[in-house]
Amino acid sequence: MADATVGNTTPVIDYEGSGYQNDFWVGQGREYEDAAERAALAQLLPPTGRRIAEIGAGFGRLADLYQGYEQIILFDYSRTLLQEAVERWGDDPRFVFVAGNIYELPLADGVLDTLIMVRVMHHLADVPKALNQLNRAVHNKSTAILEYANKRNLKAMARWLLGRQKWSPFAEEPVEFVRLNFDFHPGWMTKQMDEAGLQIARQFAVSHFRLPAIKDHVPTERLVGIERPFFELGGRFPLAPSVFVQATAPNNGLAQASSTQQCDVAKLLRCPHCSTSSLQADGEDKVGCLECGRRYARRNNIWDMKSEL
Repeated sequence: MADATVGNTTPVIDYEGSGYQNDFWVGQGREYEDAAERAALAQLLPPTGRRIAEIGAGFGRLADLYQGYEQIILFDYSRTLLQEAVERWGDDPRFVFVAGNIYELPLADGVLDTLIMVRVMHHLADVPKALNQLNRAVHNKSTAILEYANKRNLKAMARWLLGRQKWSPFAEEPVEFVRLNFDFHPGWMTKQMDEAGLQIARQFAVSHFRLPAIKDHVPTERLVGIERPFFELGGRFPLAPSVFVQATAPNNGLAQASSTQQCDVAKLLRCPHCSTSSLQADGEDKVGCLECGRRYARRNNIWDMKSEL
């Protein structure tokens, strides 16, 4: 895992070539985190719809939750993580795999009915810029579900009160505790979403039992069963390490009429260089921008919008 930059100004986390799936999830004692996040999404996610995109989908861990949608877009910066997602989901024609940068999101305006972003916000050095891109991709009837790491959590509060932590969990500004790893105050995050045009409809506090002393000794199913009824109540004043927000974009335009067929992918994407949606298909595996002339291709079933031809 390394740093990259966008326009030489915005650093990003690059999981290219990492073993994220096996090093962080599979067999790494995170069954509770996975189950808690799925339980929250089960309550927040519209079960059916036309087109859904997960931003930062990685290897497609949560993609089985999207089976009620006509078209499923898995988007990530890392081509190698997306290749793992292709291995899991590539035989299903509803899936579209796109490699790109969230700060230059290569999705056309208003094409998404549902947008999901889990375990990505904490890596964002420029949250307002990213939220504006996400808002642009949804329409006024869409649902956006965004997760972020909460700095005002019980563990951080205890550490600060005991003098084991320098930064205050009550201060609104984000804290970068490790390079490109941020925690956010709920009040600050609410302001950023509001300024980006995203209106919070529901808010959940999730993963209250993330401490190893608890989750390693109590069955996952029991922990999630205890926590599930309190997601929304806890969301009124989040103290859990993770916050899930269900938001809408009431001031956006109407839904686009673009097809969900793979052959119409040019209408789904937009040029990350000149920020226009004037793309034209060039066969089945290439698209070209009618404005700047740049061309992009699908390689190994992944639309690579990071590199032009």
